[in-house]
Amino acid sequence: MGVKKLRPMTPGTRHRMAPDFADVTTATPEKSLLAPLKRSGGRNNSGKMTMRYMGGGHKRKLRIVDFKREKFDVPATVKSVEYDPSRTARVALLFYADGEKRYIIAPAGLQVGQTVVSGENVAPEVGNALPLATIPLGTIVHNVEFKPGKGAAMARSAGSYVQLVARDGKYATLKMPSGETRNILITCMATIGSVGNAEHMNVVLGKAGRKRWLGRRPRVRGVVMNPVDHPMGGGEGKSSGGHPRSRNGIYSKGQKTRTPQKYSNKMIIGKKKK
Repeated sequence: MGVKKLRPMTPGTRHRMAPDFADVTTATPEKSLLAPLKRSGGRNNSGKMTMRYMGGGHKRKLRIVDFKREKFDVPATVKSVEYDPSRTARVALLFYADGEKRYIIAPAGLQVGQTVVSGENVAPEVGNALPLATIPLGTIVHNVEFKPGKGAAMARSAGSYVQLVARDGKYATLKMPSGETRNILITCMATIGSVGNAEHMNVVLGKAGRKRWLGRRPRVRGVVMNPVDHPMGGGEGKSSGGHPRSRNGIYSKGQKTRTPQKYSNKMIIGKKKK
């Protein structure tokens, strides 16, 4: 996948960097794996706005993606690589030998016609899913589970990956995209390779309207509000607004935001890079 720079025919395309969709092989999704996706517009069940800056956007259908890969030792053929409007990564459509169809997150280098399989004793090749216990040390993986059988929760966005650096007892040590190292049970599943569409980080929307297509309404800075609306509002002329904080007065810099009593804290053995 690459990014193309558009000719500046209009102000909206002057700085726009758009994906070229060279890795997408079909524009028609698999109907049996689609689900309706309702938009709330930031309103709750009584119509009250509880989340700001949400609304509009193009209609979407949700692609049902298999994050568990629990179909062990059943080979599947990659039928197509498709665009998914709900995520930054591409999805790949698999046709299993028993006739079932499933979507998975498309790793970098996955080709149409390739065969992938999941299980304990399969080869550590791109697209195959294995437990961390049988993956060679130093391997780049994605779609990693936090708890066995719960489904992948780590390294699912475009271009992300995790490296298996060590194993000790019932735990495997993973180096996260943030630089943090943490322990995960070796019975958790992971998929070989990194997530595709790594050039997504270079996309430039180019105009405000394209952000509205994504369902994101304009975000208003607190410093330009009135004092009744935000702690940083008010002042004669342009004022800095004091210490950065949220609408509720919670400071946004210098404080830890992670819950101190989080259960998985004890699994972290190395802090993320500054």
